[in-house]
Amino acid sequence: MTARTLDRLAVEPLWAQLLHDLRHRLEQDEFADSFPGELALVDEYGVSRHTVREAMRRLREEGLVIAGRGRAPRRAGPAEIEQPLGEIFSLFSAVEATGRVQRSVVRTLDVRADGVVAARLGLEESTPLVHLERLRFADAEPLAVDRVWLPERLAAPLLDVDFGRTALYTVYAARCGVRVTGGSERVRATVPGAAERELLGIPPDVAAFVIDRLGCAGERPVEWRQTLVRADRFSVTARFSARDGYRMDAVGS
Repeated sequence: MTARTLDRLAVEPLWAQLLHDLRHRLEQDEFADSFPGELALVDEYGVSRHTVREAMRRLREEGLVIAGRGRAPRRAGPAEIEQPLGEIFSLFSAVEATGRVQRSVVRTLDVRADGVVAARLGLEESTPLVHLERLRFADAEPLAVDRVWLPERLAAPLLDVDFGRTALYTVYAARCGVRVTGGSERVRATVPGAAERELLGIPPDVAAFVIDRLGCAGERPVEWRQTLVRADRFSVTARFSARDGYRMDAVGS
């Protein structure tokens, strides 16, 4: 192992220099296979165990490394996004709650007719619909392909919105006066095709969830959505009780 040198004459304390160097090495995926233990870092950097422990404590607080009593430290994987069933759910908020940035690349934003979707919204088949398709990211990692259809007579003001960092439900309410208050949702497993795997950056052995969602304002359908989300970064959770059983309906944004 090649020794790494810290500057003992610098104003910055040794633990902070070590922390900075370990962060850099994590960013470079140097510890993809395993993260060195405390004694290995002492030998590699020629510092005390106290210095290593302080740097490791900061890495744990930042969520970059996981370490417990009696267990070797390991690099933390991306936090899983959870969708609670039976509640209004926002993928935008759920991603940012993990400390990552939710952003989107807009692939399509236009007006079109879709007879199948219109029927699901209780509309005539020829009714014009605003169609929004986004590739959604958590930091730089692709998370989901999101396809939304909204009645054009309600959603026309959204055609000039920049959805790169905008939650749909927030702007739907602000610009159009349409507030999604409930709806229904179906979650099913699928094996993505080659084109979808390429968009999501996943190998052939990673499955995905398809989430079909009908959003309503009161009793009126105002949104049909289909989201393909990678199953290695997403889970569905539910609460239950002996009296009420499971609640299995949810909507998201």
